[in-house]
Amino acid sequence: MNKTKLLKVLFYLNIAVVVGLIGYKIYLNLVTSEFEAEHTEQLASISARLEGQDSYSFAVVGNINNSVGIFERRIIPMLNDTDIDFLVSAGNAVSGGGEDKYRAIKGTLSQLDMPYLLTFGNNEYEEFGSFRFYDHYGPHFFSFTADDSRFIFLDSTGKTPWQWQLRWLTDILKADDSEHRFVFIGHPPLEPEEEFFLAEEDDFLQPMEFRHALLQTLSNFGVDRVFSSNISIYSEREHNGIPYITTGGAGGLVLNQDESFYHYVKVTVNADGSVEHSVEELEIGQHPILKQLESLWFFIHSLFYVGYLNFILLVSLFLVISTKLYNAVFVGKDYYPDYDIDPQPWFKKPLRVAMFTNNYLPFIGGVPISIERLRLGLVKLKDKVLVVAPRYQQSSEKEEHVVRMPSLFSFGEKSEFQFANIFSGAVRKKVKAFKPDIIHVHHPFWIGSLGVFIARRLKVPVVYTYHTRLEHYAHFVFLPGSLFRNIIAHFLVRRFANKCDGVIVPTQSTEEYLRMIGVKKPTFVQPTGIEFERFQQVDDKQIADLRQQQKLGDETVFVSVSRLSNEKNIDFMIEAVAQLKEQTDKPFRLLIVGDGHQRHRLQQRIDNMKLQQYITLVGAVPPEQMAAWYQLGDAFLFASQSETQGMVILEAMAAGLPVVAVRSSGIDDVVEDGHNGYKTPAKQALWCERVKQLLDDEALRQSLAENALAFARDYSVEKFSDDVRHIYAETLARYHEKK
Repeated sequence: MNKTKLLKVLFYLNIAVVVGLIGYKIYLNLVTSEFEAEHTEQLASISARLEGQDSYSFAVVGNINNSVGIFERRIIPMLNDTDIDFLVSAGNAVSGGGEDKYRAIKGTLSQLDMPYLLTFGNNEYEEFGSFRFYDHYGPHFFSFTADDSRFIFLDSTGKTPWQWQLRWLTDILKADDSEHRFVFIGHPPLEPEEEFFLAEEDDFLQPMEFRHALLQTLSNFGVDRVFSSNISIYSEREHNGIPYITTGGAGGLVLNQDESFYHYVKVTVNADGSVEHSVEELEIGQHPILKQLESLWFFIHSLFYVGYLNFILLVSLFLVISTKLYNAVFVGKDYYPDYDIDPQPWFKKPLRVAMFTNNYLPFIGGVPISIERLRLGLVKLKDKVLVVAPRYQQSSEKEEHVVRMPSLFSFGEKSEFQFANIFSGAVRKKVKAFKPDIIHVHHPFWIGSLGVFIARRLKVPVVYTYHTRLEHYAHFVFLPGSLFRNIIAHFLVRRFANKCDGVIVPTQSTEEYLRMIGVKKPTFVQPTGIEFERFQQVDDKQIADLRQQQKLGDETVFVSVSRLSNEKNIDFMIEAVAQLKEQTDKPFRLLIVGDGHQRHRLQQRIDNMKLQQYITLVGAVPPEQMAAWYQLGDAFLFASQSETQGMVILEAMAAGLPVVAVRSSGIDDVVEDGHNGYKTPAKQALWCERVKQLLDDEALRQSLAENALAFARDYSVEKFSDDVRHIYAETLARYHEKK
């Protein structure tokens, strides 16, 4: 049977199950009537049966536990074939106090050819069952007389204070002149002579004060028998001449051994006034497989007596499964792009684009620089761009293309991270007045969420660029790091991306990651562009001035560009440099360009390791001067694993620098191992070995540099901007076609 046929069979099977469940529910509700104060009717029947009889007998059962396989199918037929006048449950007739369990036991006991009474036991009490017991059967403790006998039922669950019950019991026994007295209590007052390993202390009557006081009271006034259940054994002990019988084999779990077996107790009151009892044992126990089938059947059987909520949930589950199977089998799916969509009308007209970002210039970082390059590229293509971003202290008030949002608070050593006031009505008004054709968001939270909200209000599509691997920013979040890395970050990205109309990713590996975490929206692989020509046109004097400023001589110069933050893995490079200086006599320097809240700590570590002549933290450099800093270097070093593309790597290649980087999702697609640089696992020895290789082999370094330059030539800002406009056009066409 092929997969499609199997799915069809499963689909129709699910439909049949749903129809069967609904039909069964209707049937049960038609044949099951409401019931209340059931003991009143049962007591009347017992009194009528015993009236005028010289002798009578009754059966005591414990731990019925809603058993279908043993009690209903085996014990009830046996009882109906005897001369027994009525039945008493010594407790745990139900498997739980739920309404469905009470309905089920009512249906089971209705098959008896004799009246019955229930003792309020532990299972009857569970799940607010005390209220249901009172409604359906009556008080939790009570007494009645029939013929010349008194029957007393006590509450051992703690629902009724034991002191009150003992006072009541004492008054009853003082005034009673019955010839015979029988007491029923759910928890056994005496423990069996042989220890039962499945029994715990709480299975017996508690507290000990109640137990001792009850035993003393019954001894003082005398009773014929005391019956209990709650553990699945048969046990008989005498205390002051009174037999205490524990019976727990009417259908619950038993071990099929000497003290634990399926049974009921038959009690006979003879005409001469004597009382005798016998244990009626089932000849064989229930087969384990049949017991499992019984459990499954009873679950279904009891579930549909009332359990409307359970019924609705279960039917809904089957409907969901059926729908999924139907969609999988019968609904045609086309996983290819819709080639009938025509984006050309949107591509040919100037667009109005509103971009929303959590950080932007003058803050220096990969995302702000990428946004600015895209903005400038779109402006050259005659589009209008409005950037919604936080306000910084050094922000210019003359930025016509930027809507600055006031900050609620900031953090970081130099307040580089601003939490803007996204609740500002003025911002929404300015964006609305701009009348964007499309909104482009660059972060999956805060200002990015505001962008999605405004897009929905303005009824325009929204595109999201996945720039950053959030799981590497756990140290900024006031949550357990593993919780954020393993669950929250992926959930946040998936949920946000699926709210958007299109997602831009810089590399194939990043697209694969998004698909793996469950992003279903159209995804476009679009590497971020670089200003390739600018990295070729650098003034020699500017480079010479920088060399003099950094006091560079004939040593090999390594350059790294990175924000000084934990996720950028700067410590990895510092430790690797410490290893490298021990492995070579060739002079070298590592210039790390960038700033951040970890600068002081990193500088202190460099000082402590005595690496001042090998590593220099340059600090922040304006974007327009970066080309000259790249040109200072002979190779580019990088250790961050939080990148989605590694734009600084492309910039370094545009300046003719080979790269040594740590492998990650953003690096794999840019660095071609052995062609334009090297990528290694996050192991310092391997990374350091590749750096030493470039340090020692100038010819290799030059060969890789030429390849790096050729590779970077394909990533121009102009091509990047043009490709993004195609993404906008396709997203707009798809969005408006749905409308």
